[in-house]
Amino acid sequence: MTVEVRRILRELRDGRISLEEAERRLKLLPILQVEDYVRMDLGRERRRSIPEIVYAQGKQTSQLLKLAREVAEAEGRVIIARAREDQLAALVRLKPKFEVEAWRGAGLAVVRRKGFRTVKTGGKVAVLTAGTADIPVAVEAEVVAGEMGCEVYHAYDVGVAGFHRLLEPLKKISGWADVVVVVAGMEGALPSVVASLLDIPVIGVPSSVGYGYGGGGRAALMSMLQTCSLGLAVVNVDNGVGAGAIAALIANRVAMARGEKA
Repeated sequence: MTVEVRRILRELRDGRISLEEAERRLKLLPILQVEDYVRMDLGRERRRSIPEIVYAQGKQTSQLLKLAREVAEAEGRVIIARAREDQLAALVRLKPKFEVEAWRGAGLAVVRRKGFRTVKTGGKVAVLTAGTADIPVAVEAEVVAGEMGCEVYHAYDVGVAGFHRLLEPLKKISGWADVVVVVAGMEGALPSVVASLLDIPVIGVPSSVGYGYGGGGRAALMSMLQTCSLGLAVVNVDNGVGAGAIAALIANRVAMARGEKA
């Protein structure tokens, strides 16, 4: 890696490449080798503005802890998603050397190097859930968007089974939010309703809440994909992490257009 960096810098010095080209190449370089089981792409956040997110499922706790320590030291923080209860407990024990926040119901944690602070961008993301069982997926979206610098507002349990519950959150969102993430299971109707009432992008997240025919999020996914409401994009079942990342990318672009720091 060092040899390649020096080569790029020499080419920049000699005028063979532009500053922009040198920056582009350097963003592609950083790789963190952790023993013999992982190669972490440390340039991802600089390229994509999305923090490093480690998927915990299938990883040994010892591997996860080593990854968390290495990436947090190198990048300032790392998000851990879909962790088991015992893995979250082990991550919390990284204190006091690291700052650790954990959301046990969502299987989520953020491990930060001491003193690391997320830069606020001015982006504004709203997150809604149809029911309380959808909250763990919503928390994924909230944490990812928050770590990408956005201000996040949420309202839970505002599904179409009691439509009047949605009215107050819509008043807050309208004119405030840059984008809305809506998590719904069962028949997955809420994102279509929200998209029909607001003039901002809506990201639908089908959750695996549901049973019987169409259970496991299948009915919700198909319902959202078949929506008649324009302006609704849909991610995969239970993909709160992906929804939060997309929402923050949109919101941060809007904040830049407003002239706010991003």
